[in-house]
Amino acid sequence: MSASLTTTFDDKNTGTSNLTNPTLVLNCGSSSIKYALISEDNATRITGLAENLGLDTARIKHTTLNGEKLEITIAGGRHELALKKILELLEQYHFIAVGHRVVHGGREYSEAVRVDDHVLQEVKRLKVLAPLHNPANALGIEAVQAIYPEIPQVVVFDTAFHQTMPPVAFRYPLPKALYAEHKIRRYGFHGTSHAYVSERASEITSAKGPHGWLTAHLGNGCSATAVYEGKSLDTSMGLTPLEGLMMGTRSGDVDPSLHIHLKRQLGMSLEEIDKMLNNESGLLGISGLSNDLRTIEQAADEGHQDAKLAIEMFCYRVAKYLASLSCALPNFTGIVFTGGIGENSVTTRTRILEMMPHFGIKVDADKNASLVGGNEGSFQADDSSIELWVIPTDEEYRIAQETREALGIE
Repeated sequence: MSASLTTTFDDKNTGTSNLTNPTLVLNCGSSSIKYALISEDNATRITGLAENLGLDTARIKHTTLNGEKLEITIAGGRHELALKKILELLEQYHFIAVGHRVVHGGREYSEAVRVDDHVLQEVKRLKVLAPLHNPANALGIEAVQAIYPEIPQVVVFDTAFHQTMPPVAFRYPLPKALYAEHKIRRYGFHGTSHAYVSERASEITSAKGPHGWLTAHLGNGCSATAVYEGKSLDTSMGLTPLEGLMMGTRSGDVDPSLHIHLKRQLGMSLEEIDKMLNNESGLLGISGLSNDLRTIEQAADEGHQDAKLAIEMFCYRVAKYLASLSCALPNFTGIVFTGGIGENSVTTRTRILEMMPHFGIKVDADKNASLVGGNEGSFQADDSSIELWVIPTDEEYRIAQETREALGIE
């Protein structure tokens, strides 16, 4: 495959399209692969998702340039087969680089880096901190290497954006040796999302700088970050993505003694407790219904008490974290909501802000109600003390952008 600068191709129902200097972005999860092929100006992209990998229902859902949706069944297929099929689908577009989202970069990486043998080994080694994600990320790198060894690859770490946190924010109050010898500290996650939406907010606000934002990435995974002048100063997730906010299936913060208590009282193993906290808690655990907030909101409207409690707990914990993270900001410009819940649940945004009564926040209800389904905009009332924004995240574009910068591609 040649890395030509401009590729012209015929896409069904679109006539002739130019996909210039396309970058392939791969996000390999534990049982899925999200991908996007993005032109250098971000005007054109092809997207897709391989899901249910390893199961009989494994499939690839592919969206072409003209919006046509294709589905390819790969029953029982795992990451290797899915990646092979994805690369075959995209081969005709001659991408010039590949950017990988990698969940954990440890202490060593504070920015995107080109893949070499050392980088790949570090991604594999750090599976101790991200056992569900880093091994899959490494598989993606190796799959591209095997088929297209001449194509440059870059890893963009979820943790890298948070490497600007000061020790007062990233250290745990534990014996120093655990940090110095074993790298036990807070790393933070969702870095590409927090970086993108905070940068976008600073671009579109009319407020004079310096800008201080609280960014709330609320989806199945949730985190909040204090960003000042483009730098992360503190965040809600820690050593792993389990710390912090209540999430779809993750508990967020619990008493650290919970593990030993459950072992002593119920005879649960560490593995059973870890599975419970990561996969059976959060919105799912409290509601007893689902990890999908839409399902829970519908049940709450029908009078389901546990669903109501799940929503209240979720909103309260977000509000509490946002209030505490405001302490990290020298200047507080506003709050940015993003992620599937943050971008689409008007009632959740409203309730979170109602639970922050001492900040002088005033919401324009009509503007808030209009910000769903990918719409971007502000929704503070004229007399609000801070700005309020909904900014749809675009992690794929951010990864493509950082990939190009790491390779020196203008």
